[in-house]
Amino acid sequence: MVTIGANTVGTSHPVYVIAEIGLNHNGDVEIAKQLIDVAAEAGAQAVKFQKRTPEISTPDHMKSVPRETPWGTMTYLEYRYRVEFDRDQYVEIGDYANLRGLDWFASPWDEPSVEFLEDLNVVAHKVASASVTDLGLLRALAETGKPIILSTGMSTIEQIDTAVEIFDPEKLIVLHATSTYPLPPEEANLRMIGTLAARYPGLPIGYSGHERGLQISLAAVALGAVAVERHITLDRTMWGSDHAASLEPGGFEHLVRDIRIITEAMGDGVKQVFPGELAPLAKLRRVGA
Repeated sequence: MVTIGANTVGTSHPVYVIAEIGLNHNGDVEIAKQLIDVAAEAGAQAVKFQKRTPEISTPDHMKSVPRETPWGTMTYLEYRYRVEFDRDQYVEIGDYANLRGLDWFASPWDEPSVEFLEDLNVVAHKVASASVTDLGLLRALAETGKPIILSTGMSTIEQIDTAVEIFDPEKLIVLHATSTYPLPPEEANLRMIGTLAARYPGLPIGYSGHERGLQISLAAVALGAVAVERHITLDRTMWGSDHAASLEPGGFEHLVRDIRIITEAMGDGVKQVFPGELAPLAKLRRVGA
């Protein structure tokens, strides 16, 4: 079990649902607040953003690549700066998330971003799949002493082993993920949830999904995922790279509803005669024990 804010993540606790806002706010605080509302009204426990120091986190070969944006043509580096929130904006959206009863945190993509988020006293940190092999970043995160959620997309099992070793196992949650956007079913590989649970006994194992629809995430819960992260958007047709693989408000609401139903339906695995069976038993069974 791992405690994040007022929530406990682990078996026998409600599935920890994270609404990944990421960059789907498109650099607009009001859109971010609307997405926080979507998460809260659906019944999620957390919202997550992404924090970058663009000059550091943007690969050199990408910095000068032209990108068409709603604000005109600009370099990829300029675009990265355009969609980043500053400290005051993060304070505003963080306070808003807290008022809506949600945990909030972010994926820092570089070490200065860890310091930035620590200054805001986030309740946890998320390691993006792209950062699994950034051992300097991982060590900086471990030194915060905060709970860590580790996504494992685009990584080998050996790379995941190395990352897991860096963190306190009492504060670590591992998410199975495949970093294809959007995710085709044949690449979901949901049996990895059981593989990770067996490889890292005692660690809470969850799922971070990038698929269209709800089925794969719901199957992940049935297979034992104790946390589920999905991208959310106001409209999948909005400009931006993650919107197409995100859930719109109605879809996200249905996802959380169905996760709660599945969790309740899983039971404890002990066979018993339930109260609802007593009337059919009396009516239909001809031969007693």
